[in-house]
Amino acid sequence: MVKNILIIFSLIFLLISCKESSDKASISANEEPIEEISKPIPTELIETLKDSIKLFYNKLNNHEIWFNKTNRIALINEVKNCHQDGLDPNDYNLKEILKLEKERDSLNDKAIFDYDILLTSTFEKLALHLYKGKLDPKKVYSDWDLKPKSLALSPYLEKGIKSKEISNVFKELKPQHFIYNQIKKSLTILEKYPEYDFKKSEAKDKIELNDTTDEIITIKHKLAYWKDYTRNDSITTAIYDSITFNAVKKFQARNGLKSDGVIGKGTIKALNFSKEERIHQIIANLERWKWFPRDFGDNYLITNLPDYKITYVAKRDTLSEHNIVVGTPKRKTPILISKLSNLVFNPTWTVPPTIIKEDLTPSAKKNISYFTRTRMTIYDSTGNKIAPEEWDPEKSRSYRYVQTSGYNNSLGLVKFNFPNRHLVYLHDTNHRDYFSREYRALSSGCVRVENPLDLSEKILDNEERGWTKKEIDTIIKKKNIKTIPIKNEINVYILYWTNWLDKDGSLQFRDDIYNLDKKLYNSLRS
Repeated sequence: MVKNILIIFSLIFLLISCKESSDKASISANEEPIEEISKPIPTELIETLKDSIKLFYNKLNNHEIWFNKTNRIALINEVKNCHQDGLDPNDYNLKEILKLEKERDSLNDKAIFDYDILLTSTFEKLALHLYKGKLDPKKVYSDWDLKPKSLALSPYLEKGIKSKEISNVFKELKPQHFIYNQIKKSLTILEKYPEYDFKKSEAKDKIELNDTTDEIITIKHKLAYWKDYTRNDSITTAIYDSITFNAVKKFQARNGLKSDGVIGKGTIKALNFSKEERIHQIIANLERWKWFPRDFGDNYLITNLPDYKITYVAKRDTLSEHNIVVGTPKRKTPILISKLSNLVFNPTWTVPPTIIKEDLTPSAKKNISYFTRTRMTIYDSTGNKIAPEEWDPEKSRSYRYVQTSGYNNSLGLVKFNFPNRHLVYLHDTNHRDYFSREYRALSSGCVRVENPLDLSEKILDNEERGWTKKEIDTIIKKKNIKTIPIKNEINVYILYWTNWLDKDGSLQFRDDIYNLDKKLYNSLRS
């Protein structure tokens, strides 16, 4: 009996305790937090601000913007993490902001207002740099024709402040391209690689399978660092064995080199890059991708010069990819954005001024048969034909030179036109053997396309009129010049990037054929 009474009392006690505990929890959950008040900033202080910052405050009734700690911490975290997008946190007042945030509760109103303005300026600067890049591409590369980006930031700031979702605002402002995010991932991966004393390989001669040289030991260590070589038992032997051979082929493929296992100049050059140099290269590419359009559209041709590739996308689906030959470092293919206007089958070729000066004139001076050999017709300034023997080399640039159409014409069988100030275009070529070369920066500026008739068929097949392969073959066989306007809107992007992460998660790098990466990185960090 006593035992039962004790049990009953125990249960009553537990029930009372649980209720009290529940009531306490309820009170705690329903307690109103201390209200964070946005104070008005004196008009005379607002008037000293630059127009864009003043606009932010005007939109919010000239009150503090960053009175809420959640928003302040979110902005601080964005600054801390901006290195993931290739930016330097020290460019965005990080040390000063951290100091002021720590001291904020003890600051007077004037100091708090100044801190608020600093945060707003930091938001603007970081947001714009993430949206369109830190640098103006026109000031870095005067010959690049990219459309300038503009952004009204006030709605983004207002949305972020009111919703307390500053991080989502920054996420929205960053480039959304798959490749940009893959480049970001490659930076994260590479930053985790261990520090390594990169001894440069001094190999001068080609190294082939079963060769013996001390350079192989250095090469094995580099391949192991880049995770292409996984064996440890033979890493100190000087024999170029089959395991190392396969590792070299893997490394070559990741670096856009001919994957033949032969260790030549290109392979040695790629092996000699340090971790730090590759990180700098990635950061340069992240900046470039901030310059590129945020959306390429539904239909487009996109060229990556260092990768020697052009891709045709229709209705956001990749239809074909082609090898290309691009301009030499002396005659660079320009970076530009345009729209495909027409295709010309069996085109003639009118020689551009640079080639007249640097190629045609010297060749014709040496041997006048140059004109006959290249099937070139000469026209004077009035449009009359001139016989080769009447050609005056001292007035060579006053003539117009037109090469007859045909399979061996410099433009081959088809040309893809798009308006641009550089007078470049995509085209077939009479040097079709060049596509099998490892180094393909060999043209005078235009982009030569491998299997261009396949590309033209896919483009025309998507036209409302529709063109069959049989129709195109008939046009080619007739050998008459045929221009077909493109009615669909097809954007043309000739762009430049030297790094990404492929679908298998492997780091991909390409030769910086125009030597742009180092200069861009140095400009970003200056």
